[in-house]
Amino acid sequence: QVHLVESGGGSVQAGGSVRLSCAASGYTYSRNYMGWFRQVPGKEREGVAAVSGGGSDTYYADFVKGRFTISRDNAKNTVYLQMNSLKPEDTAMYFCAAGRTYAITSMSPLDFNYWGQGTQVTVSS
Repeated sequence: QVHLVESGGGSVQAGGSVRLSCAASGYTYSRNYMGWFRQVPGKEREGVAAVSGGGSDTYYADFVKGRFTISRDNAKNTVYLQMNSLKPEDTAMYFCAAGRTYAITSMSPLDFNYWGQGTQVTVSS
């Protein structure tokens, strides 16, 4: 059974940093690209970043470019999201998800097979 478990969320002041982790188990983790999404109540889930199966290719949404960094450690079956220069508008529930292919092909939530339960990040001004 596939499990994705996020950790690292919390409360931080604007300008601060948080690192999220997502530990995967139950499948061949390195075969799939991984993504981070976020969602606030009343809004659709939006893609934040993604990393290919081997970790060499990445994607970032425009609103996090230059501030967030996605990475993965396939030996540990873990993907990370380093979030710097946080803004109040980054406040959301953050989810990791496993894509269907090795290469990054889509940031539509419909194209991700498995999801974690989410971790809350709250940025205060």
